[in-house]
Amino acid sequence: MYKQIIPYQICTNCVLDTQDPSIIFDENGVCDQCNDYKHNILPALDWDKKKVEFDAMIKKIKEDGKGRDFDCLLGMSGGVDCSYMLHLAVKKLGLRPLVFHVDGGWNSDLAVNNIQVMVEKLGLDLYTEVINWEEMKAFQLALFKSGTPTLDAAQDLAFMGGMYKFAEKNKIKYILNGYNYSSEFCSYPSMYYYLSDTGYFDDIRKRFCDNPMYTFSMTSVFYRKFYMKYIKRIMFVKLLTYFPYNKDEAKDALGKEYGWRPYPQKHFESRFTRFYEGYWLPERFGYDPRRVQFSSLILAGQMTREQAIEELKKKPY
Repeated sequence: MYKQIIPYQICTNCVLDTQDPSIIFDENGVCDQCNDYKHNILPALDWDKKKVEFDAMIKKIKEDGKGRDFDCLLGMSGGVDCSYMLHLAVKKLGLRPLVFHVDGGWNSDLAVNNIQVMVEKLGLDLYTEVINWEEMKAFQLALFKSGTPTLDAAQDLAFMGGMYKFAEKNKIKYILNGYNYSSEFCSYPSMYYYLSDTGYFDDIRKRFCDNPMYTFSMTSVFYRKFYMKYIKRIMFVKLLTYFPYNKDEAKDALGKEYGWRPYPQKHFESRFTRFYEGYWLPERFGYDPRRVQFSSLILAGQMTREQAIEELKKKPY
């Protein structure tokens, strides 16, 4: 079998390039993700209309939460997006979230500190689900042995599965999600961030894993996208998409209010993800995840293309 060689090309508007083999460029050299943002996202960003929707949604969360110890669930890693979302939910909106953290064994000291300072100062309850380390270790080792680029899948599946199962068990109707247009609009190539096919990971576990993994929270796409949404009626609320969200301003606010400290790079609150995105993907597969992160910031007007190109000259790890 011959592998098709794709001529190198980089977007003229952002820094996405042919490291993503599925990228499409128009006649001006602008990539498909930039055009999607320009033609589909920007026209829909009517902040006044979104505020009306936002206010109604917050009111509904509070009403449904009456008589309960908390009215929503917020997954907390210690990163800027979830941290600012927690600050917003409690200090600005008056919500009563239960802070939920999944410990997969790779937390950095900085992540632990950021979670602790915020929870303590806000006077909230923190529930930490600790993944069985022997199972996590065996799954991650199986991914290494398989040679798959999706090395971080064990963590991601554990985090999602743990939070979803907890929400279902405790009948929590609202999960606050940190997705935002500022730093997460551009998507990673699925070949490097592949979580959709449970059978794919089951096969890797059968071939390379020597641990039966009885307690690991593996969930399917059907469970996450259909069962939770339409059967259990659990709503995922993307708070940060209802107003202009500036990442640098969020970091400054968190630092002043809580003593929160930023990470060297997005997702580096996990030491394993730091290895995965800073070394494994760039060195073994020639893919630099920073291109996606920087391109989202470029589209949001929070970074220039020139700044991104200069940053990309530095080693990611």
